[in-house]
Amino acid sequence: MGSPTLVLGIETSCDETAAAVVTEQGAVLSSVVSSQAALHATYGGVVPEIASRRHLELVAPVVRRALEEAETTLDQVDRVAVTQGPGLVGALLVGLSAAKGIAWAGRLPLVPVDHLEGHVASLYLGPEPLEPPFLCLLASGGHTLLLAVRERGRSERLGTTLDDAAGEAFDKGARLLGLGYPGGAEIDRVAEEGDRAAFPFPVARVPGLDFSFSGLKTALLYAVRELGEDEARRRHSDLAASYQHALVRALTSRLREGAAQTGLERLAVVGGVSANSSLRAALPDVHFAPLDLCTDNAAMIASAARYVQPLPYPSYLGLDAYASAA
Repeated sequence: MGSPTLVLGIETSCDETAAAVVTEQGAVLSSVVSSQAALHATYGGVVPEIASRRHLELVAPVVRRALEEAETTLDQVDRVAVTQGPGLVGALLVGLSAAKGIAWAGRLPLVPVDHLEGHVASLYLGPEPLEPPFLCLLASGGHTLLLAVRERGRSERLGTTLDDAAGEAFDKGARLLGLGYPGGAEIDRVAEEGDRAAFPFPVARVPGLDFSFSGLKTALLYAVRELGEDEARRRHSDLAASYQHALVRALTSRLREGAAQTGLERLAVVGGVSANSSLRAALPDVHFAPLDLCTDNAAMIASAARYVQPLPYPSYLGLDAYASAA
């Protein structure tokens, strides 16, 4: 029996520098993620130029570590996968350039991967991969989408956010409450001590299966102002719990509505927001990405590459990144 086909994945779309080695069968041999969260915490969010420079420093060491942990070498890699977009263009170009260089030096094929399809493909890894068809909620810092997935490697967009993404709403809410970054994790932590019924924050009702979170953020702003600085600080756990509860209600209700409209019985949630404990508790019958694959990582990129036509050497040298989803 021969050696397994190996995919080296690279991900640099935002503030995580990641590399992974995944087999064609979906076994994760290594997954290395170097987060820049502490670096950007001072600014309350990701600074694109700082992120790009840090990716430049980290991408080579992270790739080396992923190969070491997988107990393999570049000579044994069969193809290279990399996030092409969407994301921060400067950050994406670092990973794309590194992937091109590695693939070109080894005369390997290169697989450009859509970051959003990568999140969905996190469900195809591990000992119990989820098989389509299913309805997938993708909730992250930059995107909130409801997707019908009827085959691997392809999804149909049923709904999206009309303003803020869910993860962005968590981050902005955390800033209003004087909490740290990343905001989602901070609100989740603080909300454990709060009363989610203390403040009746609204959930926006918009047509179709779309989402809207800007009104909820404004409601939190007004609540903080009305309470005053001292009282808002004293009740920040209640505010966090009520705000989180409203966000979770918005996400879960849309997922259930989508299931009713499409008839898709299996449901899944992916993306950074899928790590939220309240969201997981509200959806006990739903498939979630493993916690270590919720936030941006390269294993999901390598997983998605198994369902994308590779570009042969050296046709990919002119490949460019893209910032926005189509």
